[in-house]
Amino acid sequence: MSLSQEQIESYARDGYLPAIDVVGAEQATDYRRQFDELEAEVGREKAGIGLIDLHFQRRFIWDIAVNPVVLDAIEALLGPNILLLASHFFCKYGPDKEKFVAWHQDVTFWGLEPPKAITAWFAVDDSDAGNGCMQVIPATQLGGILQHGKADQAGNLLSINQEVMISDEQRQGAVDLPLRAGQMSLHSGTLIHGSLSNMSTRRRCGLTLRYVPTSVRQTKDNSHGGSWNALLVRGEDREQNFGLRTIPFA
Repeated sequence: MSLSQEQIESYARDGYLPAIDVVGAEQATDYRRQFDELEAEVGREKAGIGLIDLHFQRRFIWDIAVNPVVLDAIEALLGPNILLLASHFFCKYGPDKEKFVAWHQDVTFWGLEPPKAITAWFAVDDSDAGNGCMQVIPATQLGGILQHGKADQAGNLLSINQEVMISDEQRQGAVDLPLRAGQMSLHSGTLIHGSLSNMSTRRRCGLTLRYVPTSVRQTKDNSHGGSWNALLVRGEDREQNFGLRTIPFA
């Protein structure tokens, strides 16, 4: 089921869409079980922010990334030719007042031209204000890419400690995006967003999936100091800006 015209207009105006059902409770439980096994294998420290692009190795991650509900929504917003740029788990273990995600825009240090991308945030666990769900500042995607500095507060989970300054008015207008396990939210790569610390005893784990149209190309190294391993997940890739890569689990 693709997005409604109302959802498409809401995304264009606000830069995000809240809870969208991707899978049912039974499938969500199975995905959480598989992540629990992965977490036990690698340890909590790595599971926090160190699991990147495992859709090449773990079938359940690939299945989430190419779920028709996810791709139908992305197609409604980006068009028919779609690349999966990357996948990345973000887990916050509580209670921990130190770990947080600073206000930022996703595409700032991605090296993309044009900087057009959408992040799907798939909830492995229930995510709410109590365990540090994502927060967004509506309509900030309309201002383009903003200058980012370094976060003064220790514990920022972002790769290079980036942070964009926001006004008190923007902070007061921030919106929580709670999700049940098996749901996703979508946000523009230029939307300002972040999340507070997990002050509960519950884990908050989400899988971020980054999508771009095939017309996008990489002109600089990304924030990890390298190139994206982009894969065609829908449509045609006439431009081949990222080269051809073997589809996992084909």
